Amino acid sequence: MADLVDSTTVDRRLAYALLRVILGINIALHGITRIAMGTDAFAHTLMPMFAKTPLPGWSVYAFGLCLPWAEAITGLLVLAGAASRFAYVLGMLQLAALMFGVGLRQDWPTASLQLTYALIYFVLLAGRSYNRYSVDAWLAGGKGRQTSGVS
Repeated sequence: MADLVDSTTVDRRLAYALLRVILGINIALHGITRIAMGTDAFAHTLMPMFAKTPLPGWSVYAFGLCLPWAEAITGLLVLAGAASRFAYVLGMLQLAALMFGVGLRQDWPTASLQLTYALIYFVLLAGRSYNRYSVDAWLAGGKGRQTSGVS
């Protein structure tokens, strides 16, 4: 019976790590590719999308300049499993801001996709006890997730 429990725990830790890595790659590449094309160019692409919303143009532009950096940092933290709690909360707050914008635009297909990302962040945050294969676990001495601080 102990082998079954150990095998199940190992599988859950592995599944957690793979989901975390996949989300981390996705979010990091959102930011990195936008930085590579130029944050100014990315910010300008947002302007026409929000022209018919009550958001002032300067706020859309400023958000567009900051978002790629936030995505890159969040994605790299998630990918490595570093400061996991902070990274997951940061990712969910980014999604809240994005959800506000797409809600104003009434872009419900994009809103649905963002809900999927939110659900993945929720699963990762709620399942941090399985965060064994990560920088956080390594820093904690291989004992799994850290129980204090911003990890």
